[in-house]
Parts: sequence; structure tokens; C-alpha cells
Amino acid sequence: MPAPRSTGVARKGDTPCRNCWKNWRRSGSTFDIPGKTRRLNELDRELSDPELWNNAGRARQVTQEAGSLRRIVDDYRTLQSDADGLSEMLEIASDEEREMLAEEQASIQTRVDDLYRETLFTMKHADVPAIMRVKGGAGGTEAQDWAGMLARMYMRWAERRGYRVDLIDEQPGDQAGYQSIEFIIRGDKAFGMMAPEHGVHRLVRVSPFDANNRRQTSFASVDVVPEVPEEEINIHIPDSDLRRDVFRSQGAGGQGVNTTDSAVRLTHIPTGIAVASQQTRSQIKNHEIALQILKQRLYDIEMRKREEEEAKARGEQKKIEWGSQIRSYVLDKQYIKDHRTGVMKHNPDDVLDGDLDDLMWAGLEWLAGKRAAEDAGDEE
Repeated sequence: MPAPRSTGVARKGDTPCRNCWKNWRRSGSTFDIPGKTRRLNELDRELSDPELWNNAGRARQVTQEAGSLRRIVDDYRTLQSDADGLSEMLEIASDEEREMLAEEQASIQTRVDDLYRETLFTMKHADVPAIMRVKGGAGGTEAQDWAGMLARMYMRWAERRGYRVDLIDEQPGDQAGYQSIEFIIRGDKAFGMMAPEHGVHRLVRVSPFDANNRRQTSFASVDVVPEVPEEEINIHIPDSDLRRDVFRSQGAGGQGVNTTDSAVRLTHIPTGIAVASQQTRSQIKNHEIALQILKQRLYDIEMRKREEEEAKARGEQKKIEWGSQIRSYVLDKQYIKDHRTGVMKHNPDDVLDGDLDDLMWAGLEWLAGKRAAEDAGDEE
């Protein structure tokens, strides 16, 4: 994961220079400390307004954003002071003393990288859980198997990080994988980390389902929605807008099989959005879960509409990205390529087993750069 171009901290073998830290300080444009400080001052003024606390959802949002910005600004200033001190010591240090300072140099570099990564979480609700839906595209068994592979990849990634995965609904494929599967990943900055995965993923491989061993191309969509705190979602869905179906849960057999029609599917008639839950054996509880996720999806659609309207208002011809192909997994040639960032990986087996961090961090850089460009357009 790329860090700022120059840390300004001398590495082993470098010639120390009093201007080294000045070079690193230019990465303030990367961290945008002046901009974050201005935003923090605005939020602090809002926090001091007693009227804010009459709106619990807004108060929570402002408090969280201010806390995140304050950590970044404070950490940057502390890091600036520490790096200044180290740079001065390196100027006058002997070769032996520089060797003794190597550990401190490495520590500062790690702190630079960590701080840089923290600044990439520019999307709203980065700290909340991620509601994931993976759906196979056209192509029958091949696409359904690909959806299953992607779902497993994300679950393995979550497991590696110690995150929790709650399965909400699954519609098994005819022979393998899933027609669709929905689950929630819960952990530190789960939505922030998963946000770059939203889009269409393309698989190219020699099909294990083709007796003639032909090369096949399959697609699956990954939908990522934040689990926004309920008090922030001011959405009322009239009963007349809902169609409710109950069905028997899909899943493995054995003693734990659900033999009652407890799974619930809610369809929002105006939009056609359908959400199902078979997480519990309680029909009432599954109804509540499905309704809450439906509200989350409607909220996300409303937020996307607002962003598009704002883009039109400033004359920007915004590229339609919903459903765009973001990444190709070419297994017969042993590579994975992200089409937004240009990052390529040549260990597809490891990636499909959950080794996603490099691709995710690059995707976060891309999203942060895209948002920064949009913000700059707002200021013009």
C-alpha cells in the first residue's frame, strides 16, 4: 500500500539533511491538514450549539466525524514534532549513532503509513458494519459458482481480521455457489474497508463445468451498503408499499434444518427491491431484520441520488458506475487486475482465500482521490 512519496526521515545509508523533514511536510497536501483543521473547527462550532443535541442522529454523525478528524490532526502534529527531532539528531549523529536510531526511524515510518491509511476513509459511515450482497450474473451455474467464490473470499478476509460475519439470506445455485447471498461484516471500519468492492467482478477461467474444458467468462455483482444507525434513517414504509412472503429457510440438512416457514422476504413495490432474511427461526425476528435492511437500501439509494443531483448542479457529467466492471480475475493466466487502480496481483489463489488488503487499500486511495477531486470541483 503506497505511503506518501517521501517521509523525510533518513533511512539507513542515507545522508541526513536538515531539509528532509521539509520534503515530508509537503505531504500535508496528501493529509490535507489545513483542510481537516478547517472542517474540525466547523464541527466544533456545531458541537457547541445546544440545538444540535435535539437531533440525536446528527449529533452522533458530527461527534464521530469530529473525533476522527481530531485524531488525524493531533497525530500529524505529534508525528511532525517527533520527525523534526529525529531529523535534527541524524544531522549530527555519527555512523554508529545512526545505527542506534534505525529503530526509531522505522517506527516513524510505520506511523506515517498508519496515519496515511487513516486519511483514506473519506466515505460517510466508514466505521459502521457493511451489508454485503453477492449475486451471480447471467450464465447459470458458472456465474452462480463465481458468486459463491466471491462470498467465500470476503468471509475469509473477515475471518483473517477477526471480524464477525452474520449470514442474512442465501439462495443456493442450481449446482454450485449461489444465485445470491447476503451477509453483514462487523468489525473496525468494516464498511470503509469494503466500500471499494462495490461493483461488478469478472471471472475468466477454464470452466470446471464444461466437459470440453472451454474458457468461460462470468460476472457477479457485489453490492456494499453501510449499516447506518437506525436513528439516522428517517424512512417510513407504508404497509401498502410492501409485499410479504414467507418460505422455508434454505440451508444444510440434519438436525438443525428449519422445517417451518420462518424465512421472510419483503418486496418494496414502488422500487421492486426485495430483501429476505432467514437468519433466525423466528418469523417475526426475520421480518424485523428484512425491514431494517430494506430501509438501509432505500436510504443508500436516496444518498446516491443526492450525490448525482449535486454533480449535475455543478455541471459535472458524472460517469455511471453502478454495475461497472471494477476487477478481472483471470485464473488461467494467473493474474487479477483492478481496472480502476491498475493494481495487478499474480497470486489469485491467495486473493480468493481472503488476501485482499493490497487491492482494498489501492481501492481506498482511488475512492479518496475521486472524492477529493469532486470536493475541489465544489470549491471552484
